[in-house]
Amino acid sequence: MPDRMWSLVEDLYPICRSITGDGVRATLARIERDLPAPLLVSEVPTGTQVLDWTVPNEWNIRDAYVARPDGTRVIDFGESNLHVVSYSAPIRERMSLAELRPHLYTLPELPDRIPYRTSYYAETWGFCLSQRALDALPDDDYEVSIDSTLAPGHLSYGELVLPGDDSAEVVFSTHVCHPSLADDNLSSIAVATALARDLASRPHRYTYRFVFAPGTIGTIAWLARNREVVPRIRAGLTLTCLGDGSPFTYKRTFGGTAEIDRAAALALRDSVPDHVEIDFYPFGYDERQYNSPGFRAPVGSLMRGRHGRFPEYHTSADSLEFISAANLAESLATMQAIVDVLEGNRTYANLAPEGEPQLGKRGLYGAIGGTDIPDLNLAMLWVLTLSDGEHDLISIADRSAMSWASIRGAAELLRDGGLLTGSDGDRT
Repeated sequence: MPDRMWSLVEDLYPICRSITGDGVRATLARIERDLPAPLLVSEVPTGTQVLDWTVPNEWNIRDAYVARPDGTRVIDFGESNLHVVSYSAPIRERMSLAELRPHLYTLPELPDRIPYRTSYYAETWGFCLSQRALDALPDDDYEVSIDSTLAPGHLSYGELVLPGDDSAEVVFSTHVCHPSLADDNLSSIAVATALARDLASRPHRYTYRFVFAPGTIGTIAWLARNREVVPRIRAGLTLTCLGDGSPFTYKRTFGGTAEIDRAAALALRDSVPDHVEIDFYPFGYDERQYNSPGFRAPVGSLMRGRHGRFPEYHTSADSLEFISAANLAESLATMQAIVDVLEGNRTYANLAPEGEPQLGKRGLYGAIGGTDIPDLNLAMLWVLTLSDGEHDLISIADRSAMSWASIRGAAELLRDGGLLTGSDGDRT
């Protein structure tokens, strides 16, 4: 599994992506090869109104460079697609260094790195380069060429739906608009596809929807075209920056107490104690679209490196060397742990609530009493005590400070032993 995730990242890394264009389509086509079922790709025409936004012209680029009079390229799109400001308008001119400089972007504080810059909604053009390379440019005339097109076309996004026993949905959303940035967000695309394969290979309670869309405008377009789906979203996560070695950060939903908030907190507590939980704030990734006032879908965010808070962020240092297959595997395991909590969470009622039921005669308790109560026995007592039709298994694991595995295992034993029923009166 780690090797397959890594291969996907390697294949996607060279593709020049933006919020529209052939790079997004090529990315979706490559993702589909790793999915357990065909990817449904939607094409939203330029000019389409999506909520308060309008789908812009489609952008495609073939080549770009800045060259000295002898033809030597001092900035070359062929060497790094970060060299061109995303959505740069076409240009072919000769100009002085002084005329060129306002269109050059660097990171003076990180002089060896190329920044990632965009200009989606204001038509302009520009190049990105390292500060060291800029400092080395002689005062000369330069040929400036960006062979790009900005024309009516489409915005593309993809989704995969894995039906479950329940029509309630769990949504995992990743952005697919960044060019050669390995952590942000190729790592999360790889983890999402691996999770989809895992879920498709086994029975599952919920319906799982994986959304691969350009950031902001892509998710807004998905929401505009899927209003009827939003009420079915029981839980969700935006996934980002899951390939670096930072501790996990979980960003809560707007309300902060949704089932996904509690499930993620519990799974992280059990599997990666060295993690951070933060409250929702209206910046970052597309969790802010799902949590907007008109939707309030319970979608949190799972990440390692945090938006804008690691030095490699949106620079050429976010390369294949910055992430690892081991980190991808750990992120997948963490996602599987969160899914396990969501799948197994139930609210039960104790069928023998007056006093403590005798577990021994049901074969559920050790025949010999003693002062050292095994974890499973203690877990059964916690489940019985809190199974009043109001406390779900997540809350029992929180209150008892016992592992999810112990609480879920105890509940299954008690249910099979005839001591628990679902809160709706049906055995579940």
